[in-house]
Amino acid sequence: MAAFADGDPSSSSSCSSWDSDDEYQKFIQKMNPPRVTIDNASCANATIIHVDSANKYGILLEVVQVLTDLKLIVRKAYISSDGGWFMDGTQELHNVFNVTNQSGQKIMDESVLEGIKDYIYKSIAPGSCFLPSRRRAIGVEPSSDYTLIELTGTDRPGLLSEVSAVLTNLDCNVVNAEVWTHNERAAAVIQITDRKSGLAISDAERLGRIKEWLRNVFKGRSRDAKTTVAMGITHTERRLHQMMLEDRDYERYDKDRANANPMPMVSVVNWLQKDYSVVTMRCKDRPKLLFDTVCTLTDMQYVVYHGSVDTEGPQAYQEYYIRHIDGSPVNSEAERKRIIQCLEAAIERRVSEGLKLELSSGDRVGLLSDVTRIFRENGLTVTRAEVSTRGNKAINTFYVRDTAGSLVELKTLEAIRQDMGQTVLQVKGHPDHLKSTAQESPTRFLFSSLFRPRSL
Repeated sequence: MAAFADGDPSSSSSCSSWDSDDEYQKFIQKMNPPRVTIDNASCANATIIHVDSANKYGILLEVVQVLTDLKLIVRKAYISSDGGWFMDGTQELHNVFNVTNQSGQKIMDESVLEGIKDYIYKSIAPGSCFLPSRRRAIGVEPSSDYTLIELTGTDRPGLLSEVSAVLTNLDCNVVNAEVWTHNERAAAVIQITDRKSGLAISDAERLGRIKEWLRNVFKGRSRDAKTTVAMGITHTERRLHQMMLEDRDYERYDKDRANANPMPMVSVVNWLQKDYSVVTMRCKDRPKLLFDTVCTLTDMQYVVYHGSVDTEGPQAYQEYYIRHIDGSPVNSEAERKRIIQCLEAAIERRVSEGLKLELSSGDRVGLLSDVTRIFRENGLTVTRAEVSTRGNKAINTFYVRDTAGSLVELKTLEAIRQDMGQTVLQVKGHPDHLKSTAQESPTRFLFSSLFRPRSL
């Protein structure tokens, strides 16, 4: 099965279709605008951000998404709807976030603090066209600079290599891409341009050919693959969560879970006196965990009324009091189990198995195809990838593992070194993912020759 989109229905070009509130609703919103304040005095080790607004569906995700996109670390958070009521009967939502920068320090730069306030306010202010399912990235407006490709299907070794080779053969240049795999499923969001012009591809016939060739990559595989080609822009990580949820990656095949990673602890119980369902999660802390869980609850059409988050320690703790958008708590055992499964999947998707490799080189057409081909020819499969272009430089991150399930051997990295050139390769991640027979394991290779051509 394939889906084809002539345009992005959730981009801001269709925003007006969602701005259908009557004049009374607009008046109420203007009378009760959101408030964003920043407190740098009350806490010694974190900057405190207060956000007060109407508790509309998806508004918590909007705020968390801004904090995540600004690369802020949320150490603690408190969510409460115990405030007053607006004239339209909407409860007031009060959010408190204790945040730091990537180094664990308070944010002291006043210009940065003002930028944070501005971004948050604009994302939830009246007239901002906030919509939980729309695709948006901070500071970026929809454009026709590239063509967007979305892929979901069954994961297998060499899949990314095949996809990137098809795009190269069709004279497409990959500008940015992000690929996730989880529970035998794969999802990718890829931005491409025409190889010659460097512009987005808009010809309908050519787009149809791209879609057909990519669909053939998944041909004969179990479960339907989906391929979407569209113009516009997307919030990539938000969209990947939606795609994998729609693809039901939360349905497990590996019941015995040979995976060495411990299972997250997720529970859902009903508080009948208040008509809430209480969701509790405990797992190892990691970056963007809060975004992943709030994103999933929102995509499942639940509203958070109260909650607390604590990540100060080796484990993260999250607790949310939720209702469905129709106002009801969880009302069946099947629904309860589905929430648990979906939140487990949201937590696990970024917990990539494998050795982390960071590659940096001059950008050129076909680079991704060459790199992933070399991985495949050396018996490695990609479990997650982030591909980006900054000016004339390509910055790529890959999580790789042996296709046989074994540790990546040092001699395999040496073979990869022999095939690559003018590329800085940094080996990162947990040392347990690298099998070395030498006394010292290299963490950085600098190659001096160009990519060697494929052997005939």
